Order: sequence, then structure tokens, then C-alpha cells
Amino acid sequence: MNTDPHIRSAFDHDLEAVQAMVMKMGGLVEAAMLDAAQALDTRDAELAARVREGDKAIDSLEEQIQTECARLIALRGPTASDLRTVLSVMRIAANLERCGDYAKNMAKRSTVLADMPVVPGATGSVRRMTKSVVGLLKDALDAYIARDAAMADDVRRRDREVDQMYDGLFREFLTHMMEDARNISASMHLHFIAKNIERVGDHATGIAEQVIYLVTGRLPEEERPKGANPSQFGAAE
Repeated sequence: MNTDPHIRSAFDHDLEAVQAMVMKMGGLVEAAMLDAAQALDTRDAELAARVREGDKAIDSLEEQIQTECARLIALRGPTASDLRTVLSVMRIAANLERCGDYAKNMAKRSTVLADMPVVPGATGSVRRMTKSVVGLLKDALDAYIARDAAMADDVRRRDREVDQMYDGLFREFLTHMMEDARNISASMHLHFIAKNIERVGDHATGIAEQVIYLVTGRLPEEERPKGANPSQFGAAE
């Protein structure tokens, strides 16, 4: 274990820089999710294209974070507690990178949906679900900065609400398909978008669990609460 105060100071400085990158990455992901939902709701092809292009910046940040964390471990000789922090940062960044991929997938499908008949009320419902998930993501990252295990645990519990919203959307899309065959293709795409949003909720929960691990030294033992999980058209991308 390295106790040299100069090395300690250098480690803290480097770790702060990495954590700043994580928060920047989180902000980009949150914006991408909201923009993808707006592009779907307003049929804005240019906004959808910006979301797809913006995923490169998210991927680049994740790569920088992983590289810097590996350097910290190799050169700074972190204590057990510091090593736990570095590993948590790496896992949080990986979760955020996947969330960015889901936002990009949403944007891709919104472009396809722009040329299909409108499914009444569906895009508004998707947008509301997106706002709920972005709220989870933001709170999970705030819990990380505050080292607040109780806030993180609240994120875990609230993910069930997102699962229930997804279940409701699934039934809504199924109803639209049964009522009018012309809604089938659009409803399929909308379902995949809803599933991508639900997966982002899972990753927000994963981040919350890393916060709990960071604060307590152990992951939650109980299973995270889940919704009813109805039959699905297929797995998300």
C-alpha cells in the first residue's frame, strides 16, 4: 500500500478527473435519451441523426475512462478502498456506454417510423417513459457523487415503475395491432424502442448497485424488484 502523500495527492487528482469524465458521459447519455424520444415524437430526422452521431462521443469517453482507470491501477498502487472506487467507475462507465447504444437504437427506429402511419398516443407514452428512466439515471449518478447508498437503493426500487410502464406499453401496442393491421409494423418498432428504454432502466439500476457496493463493500443480496414481464415480440437490440 502506498502512503506517500504526494502519490496520494496525485491519485486523488487523477481519480477526480476520471469521475468528471463519468459525469460528462452521464450528461451526454441523458441528453441522447431525451433527444431520441423527442425525435420520435416530432418526427425530427435531423435530431435523430444528431443522436446517432453523438454516440461516438459517448463511446470515446468510455474508452478514455477505461484506459485511465487501468493506468491508475498500474501506476498508483491504490489501497483496497481506492481500488473499489476505480472498479466501480469502470463498471459505471460500461453501463453508461450501453445506455448510449440504446439511445442510438431509439434514434435509428424513429427515423424508420417517420415514414409509417402514426400509432395514436404511442410516441407521447414513450416520451413519458423516457423521462422516468432519465430521472433514474440522473439519481443513480447523483447517488454516486454523494456516496448515498439510500438514494441508490431508492433507484433500485423505482425501476419497478419503469417495468410496469413497459408492460403497459406492450399491451397498448398489442391492442393497436389487433385493431388495425396497418399498425403492426409501426407497433413492432415502437415495442423495440420501449424495450430499449426499459433496458436503460436496468443499467441505471446497475449503476445504483455499484454505488451500494462502493459505500458498503458489498452488492445488494436481494433481487432487484421487477415488473410482470409479459410475453414479448422479441429481445431488444
